[in-house]
Amino acid sequence: MRIWDIPPGRLCRNHLLGEHRELHAIWTILTEDKKGYSRHPETLRWKGKLKALYNRHVKLALEMGKRGYSHKSPLDKRRADGSPVQRGHVDSVERQISILRNKKCRCDV
Repeated sequence: MRIWDIPPGRLCRNHLLGEHRELHAIWTILTEDKKGYSRHPETLRWKGKLKALYNRHVKLALEMGKRGYSHKSPLDKRRADGSPVQRGHVDSVERQISILRNKKCRCDV
């Protein structure tokens, strides 16, 4: 489970779509008090920062549109409360870049 701290335009198809799917999972856990993955570090770092998570989703959806994907899973903006900024990381941005480079995918890192 991961939300990257890298601009969506630099992510390859698999990581862009994978992050979008996982973002929805985290959103559901936090807004509907679901138990699965509720203690995962990636989920915990977004607790109290739903506005920031919502903003990340907007960026992902825009990038998906640029690539020709049809985005049909909006989030409820009324639930986007808390901080609009995410400063915490599970892995530093530098480490995230290293992880993506080692995957040898098409991410532009």
